[in-house]
Amino acid sequence: MDISRNTMEIATACATAAAGGVVCYGATLNGITWNDGGPEPGYFPFYIGCLIIFGSLVTIGQTVLRRATVSDVFIDGERLRTVLAFFLPIVALTLVSAWLGLYIGMALYIFYAMRVSAGFRNPASLFTAAVVVAVNFVIFEKIFMVPLLKGPILEYFGIY
Repeated sequence: MDISRNTMEIATACATAAAGGVVCYGATLNGITWNDGGPEPGYFPFYIGCLIIFGSLVTIGQTVLRRATVSDVFIDGERLRTVLAFFLPIVALTLVSAWLGLYIGMALYIFYAMRVSAGFRNPASLFTAAVVVAVNFVIFEKIFMVPLLKGPILEYFGIY
């Protein structure tokens, strides 16, 4: 499965246009007019959002009009698998961390990355995951005194 460069340019332009739309919508909630005291809080963000949308539309127009690079491949199946092999574990880290806590999610991610992606043996992967989690715990919880999400497992063991 190959994804063309034009497809990605249009998809990215649509995503940035949507972001610009969100900026414009948020600005309208704060007021976008000029009153006696000057511009309302949403005045400048609204026009920045409009510029983002305009730039996205220009990108879409240029992409549609430029047919010479239609055959340019942005990513092929093999490279897409490589990207997904990196990206999907990050998504899993985010989901697991929200459910089980950041430290458990971090340990599972580091173990997976070392064992599956890099091919290290189980003892080295487990040791490294434990050390990284312990160091992060000391840095954030003890030195900086910034409590991170611990989740139900660590709370069960009395680690708050």
